[in-house]
Amino acid sequence: MPKEDFTFRNLRTPEEFRAAEEIQRKAWGMREEFPVPHALQKALADNGGLVLGAFLDIHVVGFTLAFVGWDGQELYYHSHMNAVLPEYRNHRLGYRLKLYQREEVLKQGLGKIRWTFDPLQSRNAHLNLRLLGARPDRYLVHYYGTLGSDVNQGLTTDRLHLTWELASADVERRLGGTLPAPEEDLARIRKSEPLLATTLGEAGLRIPQEVTEPSSGGALATIEVPFDLESIREHQPESLREWRQATREAFRAAMDLGWRIEDFAVVNLEHERRSFYLLSPVPEPRSGP
Repeated sequence: MPKEDFTFRNLRTPEEFRAAEEIQRKAWGMREEFPVPHALQKALADNGGLVLGAFLDIHVVGFTLAFVGWDGQELYYHSHMNAVLPEYRNHRLGYRLKLYQREEVLKQGLGKIRWTFDPLQSRNAHLNLRLLGARPDRYLVHYYGTLGSDVNQGLTTDRLHLTWELASADVERRLGGTLPAPEEDLARIRKSEPLLATTLGEAGLRIPQEVTEPSSGGALATIEVPFDLESIREHQPESLREWRQATREAFRAAMDLGWRIEDFAVVNLEHERRSFYLLSPVPEPRSGP
């Protein structure tokens, strides 16, 4: 479908806000919890929030919801939801909604958007870190409590919190299409210290084995996550909790020791698609003139 067939604008009518409720149900397989209701969406949209939609003709096929936050030092937007109907996921609408959200926030004179996501979801990590250039700064354990939706089935709701510096040089480069080449990713991963060792399970899918802390004086490290979490859930569900626990330990250990997550890469290793977070130590501050 041609790119120009989709349009982007604020949601306005009760019917459009109700459509966003249905998108939440279908995108995340909501069962026990309720979607953000149309009335609350309307209240947010009329009071500084951004409830933005992707439209095909008159139909809402994706939306993003954000509101103004304050951390005691600066104003920013917190992006709470970015969802697309399953049948439209291959049209880059999630990415295009984030670009539209960025434009709207910059118009208001603010420079940051923050949000959370499940670090085991490679598709989301690729969007958030590789394509958009957002950077994680905190690991949050069981952040939302137990959720009954399909995408959270069998897992605690651990999340990575990240910040998108909307006008930074790195973000500008990535949005302009300047990304590391596949051979660069492979070279970096091969010379990096793996903080989470994995092996192939009986179903032919990766399972975690051992977590290690980054070496003192090390320069590069990786944390592997499943390439396709839904395949794990379907064919190897007993390893879901192992993946959560192992990655939790690896992320928290690295971040506690001052390492930062600076990118995400999906590579072909021995004819196998694998997903890695790329880490490096935070540089020591310079002292004196």
